[in-house]
Amino acid sequence: MTKIIFDEIKKKLILPFVELEREYYDCGLENRNVTKNQVSKDAAVAILRHNVGIKCSTITPDEERVKEFNLTQMWPSPNGMIRNALNGTQFRESVICGNVAKYVPGWTKPIIMGRHTFGDQYGGKDLIIEKASKIFLTVKTEDQEEKIEVFDYKNRGVAMVMFNTEESIRSFATSCFRMALERQLPVYFATKSTLLKHYDKLFNEVFLDVFEKDFKSKFAHANLTFELRLIDDMAAQALKSPGGFLWALKSYDGDVLSDVVGQGFGSMGLMIHSLISHDGKTVMTEPAHGTVTRHYREYQKGGKVSTNPISSIFAWTRGLQHRAKLDQNTKLDNFAQILEKSTISTVEQGLVTRDLAPCVFGKEFKEDQCLSTFEFIDKVAQKLAKNLL
Repeated sequence: MTKIIFDEIKKKLILPFVELEREYYDCGLENRNVTKNQVSKDAAVAILRHNVGIKCSTITPDEERVKEFNLTQMWPSPNGMIRNALNGTQFRESVICGNVAKYVPGWTKPIIMGRHTFGDQYGGKDLIIEKASKIFLTVKTEDQEEKIEVFDYKNRGVAMVMFNTEESIRSFATSCFRMALERQLPVYFATKSTLLKHYDKLFNEVFLDVFEKDFKSKFAHANLTFELRLIDDMAAQALKSPGGFLWALKSYDGDVLSDVVGQGFGSMGLMIHSLISHDGKTVMTEPAHGTVTRHYREYQKGGKVSTNPISSIFAWTRGLQHRAKLDQNTKLDNFAQILEKSTISTVEQGLVTRDLAPCVFGKEFKEDQCLSTFEFIDKVAQKLAKNLL
């Protein structure tokens, strides 16, 4: 469904107003299968070459999708490949609309989620242990080898090995502190260092070192703070807070909690998603949600589809804003800002898709109060054309 939304946005909100040279890479599941995933590698190279990529949501196949699409194998998500190529940090935050009631009413200020995307569970190796076995961790250096027994299985089970590097953690910390200064927000970095005494301890030590050496005086001058927190304590504190901070998290924690925060602000359809390289030069933007297959099945039947396109619209605006910044193109930057304001004012006028209806009209909303995806984009296009005059 997001591919259809992207095409609609290009046709009605971008190309009528912006002369835009583009390189297009079809990272859809079927083309990844045809190219043996070479298209994902080519897309990653192109993003690094041009320093901007605007990506549509893509399907990560499971066993059912392998059968449905007749795939030659269970191809990995292109996101992981692109993230590793960019070596960047994922930032997410919600678009705040004045008339959208939040599921966490106390959040009156933005919460930016900074997620480390290298290594950890998603970069590690997991496997099934089929029978009674012992599993060992072997550490080899040039001159010695250490073998550590991890677990003695009496029967079937599972195992996982994950990793990270000080260099990547250092880059992640730098990105978070740089973003916080840009947005004038305090930083909280949350781990479970009380239990992961070596793994999470390194994260904490690196964050402290980067802060002390490179950012402490800048934060003091801006009257901003930095704290290390335990993740369970921070999750509870976040719910009680008014917002107004950057929350830095490891990969899995950030993946889960950014969705919680997105929904807390009203809808995942309101969430902005950017992957920013650690040198700040390259940005890839995409919707913060998946391909919305359930809605696509309804669309195929000819039914009314009311998928929220705002996350996809903001993927375009934030990508164009970075292009404008690189090219010092004031007109393009102004256009992107006007498109964002046009989108927000459309919502604040009470013109919304179904996901936002309970937050705007209450739980007893009527279906005729909800716009279809295409009706909403048309309303934004009308407002945009008027605002550009």
